[in-house]
Amino acid sequence: MKQNTPNLKLAGQRAQKAKVIYQHLHDDQTIRHIGKQKTCYVRSYGCQSNLLDGETMIGILKLIGYRVVDDINQADLVILNACAVRENAEKKVYGEIGLLKRQFKLRKNFMLGVCGCMFQQENTVKKIIEHYPYVSFVFGTHNLYDLPYIIQEVDETKKQVIKVYSKEGDVIEGLPIDRTNKFKAFVNIMYGCDRFCSYCIVPYTRGKIRSRKKNDILNEIKQLIKDGYQEVTLLGQNVNSYGNDQNDDYHFVDLLNDICQLPIKRIRYTTSNPWNFDEAIVDLHCRYPNLMPYFHLPIQSGDETILAKMNRHMKISRYLALIRYIRQKIPNATISTDLIVGFPNETDEQFANTLKLYNEVQFDNAYTFIYSKRSGTPASTIVDTIPLNVKQQRLAELNNLVRKYAKKNNQKFLNQVVNVLVDGKSKTNADVYTGYSPEWKVVNFTGKTKPGKFVNVKITAISQFSLTGKIVK
Repeated sequence: MKQNTPNLKLAGQRAQKAKVIYQHLHDDQTIRHIGKQKTCYVRSYGCQSNLLDGETMIGILKLIGYRVVDDINQADLVILNACAVRENAEKKVYGEIGLLKRQFKLRKNFMLGVCGCMFQQENTVKKIIEHYPYVSFVFGTHNLYDLPYIIQEVDETKKQVIKVYSKEGDVIEGLPIDRTNKFKAFVNIMYGCDRFCSYCIVPYTRGKIRSRKKNDILNEIKQLIKDGYQEVTLLGQNVNSYGNDQNDDYHFVDLLNDICQLPIKRIRYTTSNPWNFDEAIVDLHCRYPNLMPYFHLPIQSGDETILAKMNRHMKISRYLALIRYIRQKIPNATISTDLIVGFPNETDEQFANTLKLYNEVQFDNAYTFIYSKRSGTPASTIVDTIPLNVKQQRLAELNNLVRKYAKKNNQKFLNQVVNVLVDGKSKTNADVYTGYSPEWKVVNFTGKTKPGKFVNVKITAISQFSLTGKIVK
């Protein structure tokens, strides 16, 4: 098998038309016993797309005979499926790779594979080749289906295999998925991104926009319903752009309308870039009770000059109008966002505009980050004059607002009854169950129930990021 190393220049091209490829690993008898009497462990870091990729890897590994174990130290094969968005996440992965070196001394024929967005980058693969020769194989986001054959080659040659495709991407259908949760499922509706925000590596690591065919999506959800699933979350780098790469006039609002008519109890979707969010989507929320009243709308900054430098040409007035429309139509809606502080050369005034926006919207929650330089992105070439301690101070100030409004927004649930889909028992208290309300609020509660059930919970106490209550009839 030829070694393939990543090339960000090739990955950033947008010239080829994506193909739909139906993989039939189930029919290949030559790979069925690769993992016979062997154990495996897959650890996924990062976003929901990465988690779903991890579930697909487990599905493939089970297909070829591996048994999944919960203890990483008992696995014959370990795969680390890593995110590329934040530098701290990458440091964790390198630390884990270093810790696993000892397994090669303890376990005969031990294999370590690494994959995901992190390893679609040239610098990380180069680092693996130069400093981590004991890593058995590397593969990318575009070729999960190669996993059995990569393992097979490593086993036969005892050499490191690098297979990372730097291409715009295709749509791969038919891969087995072993879902971690048996009543809540992620469903990809599209892959990739064409926006090229100046700080973001995802358009290079995930490729161009490729929308799945309508019938493939609907058939997957129909099967999930037959299997007893209660909730699906539709995934895409920007779900609003679904269908923009197709020649028909079928877009996200049309797909969402069709899915809402299926007998699935709860539907969610993420992520929605606010620049092309359609008010018609909000209208669907008014029409269908199985479409949950939660909106995640990442704005990234409250300053239009910074947004322009980020290549996110969003007017704050337009964003605020969208928020007002949501709250007018759906008074119980919860709204969250993403925010980056310390983008190169962000001034005090520009940061103050972010605080101003936050105070005006009063989000239910926000995922906040200090700008993380990603090699290969346009923003990575900007000389930054802001000291790290200033960025840290700004993040702390912003997070104070996040906590303040999170608790304020939760206050309205006190003494109210909310419907909860039960996830299971709390990790910290065996007498307490946990789950989510339609509004994406974490609810911890007491009473008799089972995972996967819907229960009504009266809220008796609130905190910044969760609600507490007890089951009521």
